[in-house]
Amino acid sequence: MTGTRTQGTPIRSGLYDERSVTVEGRDAIRDADRVFAEFYTSRLVGTDLDALEAFHDTDIEVRDRAGVERNPDPVLAAAETASVVFLTAGDTMVSTTHADLRIRAEERGIDTHVVHGTTARTAASSLTGLQNYRFGKATTLPFETAHGGDGVPDSVVATIEDNRARDLHTPVYLDIKVDDPHWAESDDTYMTADRAARLLGAEFPDRLAVVVARAGSPDPLVVADTLANLATRDFGDPLHLLVIPAELHPIEDEALSAVAES
Repeated sequence: MTGTRTQGTPIRSGLYDERSVTVEGRDAIRDADRVFAEFYTSRLVGTDLDALEAFHDTDIEVRDRAGVERNPDPVLAAAETASVVFLTAGDTMVSTTHADLRIRAEERGIDTHVVHGTTARTAASSLTGLQNYRFGKATTLPFETAHGGDGVPDSVVATIEDNRARDLHTPVYLDIKVDDPHWAESDDTYMTADRAARLLGAEFPDRLAVVVARAGSPDPLVVADTLANLATRDFGDPLHLLVIPAELHPIEDEALSAVAES
């Protein structure tokens, strides 16, 4: 978080690794007195905390969900007397959590400045050739046990159907389990695109979908097929997301055919 009173700067540190941050973000981290971060909303899967600290030559204080949502006072108190940066992956200021943190900062007389970065949504449009202005409301597909039920939540189905009725594409973000605030990972930490396709395929078996894997990395993958067929594929390392397209514009159809595996 940064400014004339005191400063706090939420910074998007990119989509993949320690080099994904913008030059403006890198400079803000370099000039900050303290650097906080959270990695429960999303992860930079091409790096780890040690590499981030080494690249930016700074100590990074990782906050878990409770430390951001329920107990933000240590971050805010630091920003009242010093220049503080708050790092996130992707563009998490669209989250209520981080909007709330910024509101609290302003209420305490802390100037805030957002350093923008690439988002998964814009990366998906760029990598697939699907036109960004046709992306509708996004939804997140949780792990089956995360919402206390089986299969796909009704809200996810409704979002896809409502977007389809409006001739809009649906970005489907895939769940991340958050058990350890210090970036511990397991095979079940990230929902994979094949697992998501299997779940969504129960509702829309013949629906065209597009997998985007490892956006922002040197080896992103784009695959377009029916959900039923995508459920049988392996898309490699995370992070993955799905796009459920509306009717394709001829240019989108041509672009997707050119860039996507099938």
